[in-house]
This record gives sequence, C-alpha cells and structure tokens, in this order.
Amino acid sequence: MSTATLSVSKQSEAEEIVNTYIPWSMGVGLIPVPIADVAALTGVQVKMLAELSKHYGVEFSENRGKSIVLSLLGSLGTTTLALGTVGSIVKSIPGIGTWLGAATLPVFGAAVTYAAGKVFIQHFESGGTFLNFDGMKAKQAFAETFEEGKKEAAAMGKKVDATLSKTLDI
Repeated sequence: MSTATLSVSKQSEAEEIVNTYIPWSMGVGLIPVPIADVAALTGVQVKMLAELSKHYGVEFSENRGKSIVLSLLGSLGTTTLALGTVGSIVKSIPGIGTWLGAATLPVFGAAVTYAAGKVFIQHFESGGTFLNFDGMKAKQAFAETFEEGKKEAAAMGKKVDATLSKTLDI
C-alpha cells in the first residue's frame, strides 16, 4: 500500500471521527440552560480534538485545545458569533426562548464542529501539532469551512427529521 493511499485512508478515518461529533454538537444545542450549551459544545469539540490528535499520533493538551477552539470561534466575526451566543441566551426567555434557541444552536454547533474538525485534519495531515498551530492562518479556512458546515448541518437535520417522521409514523 502506498503512502498516498495510507494518507487518504487516515484522512477518511479522521473525517469519520468528525462526523461522529457533529450530531453531539447538534444535540448540545438542545440543552435548555443558557450558556451551559456553549460550555457543552466546547467540551464536545475538545473531545473531538483529543480523538483526532490520538488518531494522528499528536500529543494533546486540553488547555491548548480549549484555547484554540475559543480562538477559532472568535474568528467567525461578531455577527455570526452573536447569533450563536444570542441563540444560547434567548433560552432564558420563558416559553418561546427554548424553542428559538433550539432552532438556531444545533446548526451553529454542528457547523463549528465541522469547521474545527476539517481545519485540524488539514493541519495534522500536513504534519502539524498543537504547538505549531497558527490560529491566524487557520481563521480564513475555519470561516470558509464553517459555511460548508452550515449546509452539512442543514442537510443532516433534514435526514434526522425524515428518519424521525418515518420512525414515529408522523
């Protein structure tokens, strides 16, 4: 087996790792407690980074992982980041708040997780580590893959809805 084939296989396995964490990220958006959902989302992403680093044989640092995740989130710009934060805070509005938050946060969480996963796969594939991760360089790629992630999350949401409807015979 050639090195290129091994790399493609390793990358495919890494993408499966990311795809495992996307539904978890969508799920934490349903946590009804404001800000707890954001903390849980960060935890899901840090766990994903730990698994990706293990997959690539890269030493993992939880503190560095959290720092990088928060840095990447900050790179989304105030409007996009505000949507995620407001989606969390709006849950504190009695009654409708939980529904409004649940409508926005699952897609936001999935898109952020998708983007972080893709950025780190690319970084690790090129021989990178947590120590030489350049957040400034990664911000553009993160923003672009965040947009891809929103589309992926929307498509995944439709599949889940269809499966639930079929399962529940709605």
